Amino acid sequence: MKTNTTGYRGYRFPREIISHGVWLYYRFSLSLRDVEELLAKRGITVTYETIRQWCRKFGPEYARKLKRRQGRLGDVWHLDEVFVKIAGERHYLWRAVDQDGDVIDIPVQRYRNARAAKRFFRKLPKGQGSKPWQLVTDKLKSYSAAHRSIMPSVDHNTERYANNRAEVSHQPTRQRERQMQGFKSAGQAQRFLSVHGVIQNLFNLGRHHLRSETYRLLRERSFKAWSAATAA
Repeated sequence: MKTNTTGYRGYRFPREIISHGVWLYYRFSLSLRDVEELLAKRGITVTYETIRQWCRKFGPEYARKLKRRQGRLGDVWHLDEVFVKIAGERHYLWRAVDQDGDVIDIPVQRYRNARAAKRFFRKLPKGQGSKPWQLVTDKLKSYSAAHRSIMPSVDHNTERYANNRAEVSHQPTRQRERQMQGFKSAGQAQRFLSVHGVIQNLFNLGRHHLRSETYRLLRERSFKAWSAATAA
């Protein structure tokens, strides 16, 4: 094992193992116990609770570094919302993806009204540094109200089927929600999704559109970006 670097000081395992455990959990639809077993197969004895602590501490840190590296995303933003039950109460995941399917943001909010939509619209440009060329949404009136108030100069497309990209982008979240047997709190859902979205972007390579040589090259580039983000 390599010696721990500064950011991992005080941890029994080196960064290579910690970052690999975090990567497995966020990259694939695995439970914490699944990750524990995969590491055990490699001779690494660690409990799922320890892996949970790794993910909670290092996941957001990795995501922040990756987000800085990814820079500004596309200029066509597809917006949609989907409800989730959290501790028996209905919440909404407001999701924004660009024309390539990369996740821009996924805030968790209690409501689906105009006030929640306006909060969503105000937050998005802050993370991207500019407004989009076009917004694509369904015909929910909350979007129209937020558009008129926050981004009136941006083209707003509400045509039928135009927003299929955003609707399809909910699938990975639904899959993880089932794997986790539901989110335990709004805070836990927000922490998980904020990290999951960024890591999903890094490895979202559109394999079916690429030649195998190109795919392997891009995958290697993603691994290098991950290694740089997980270095102390």
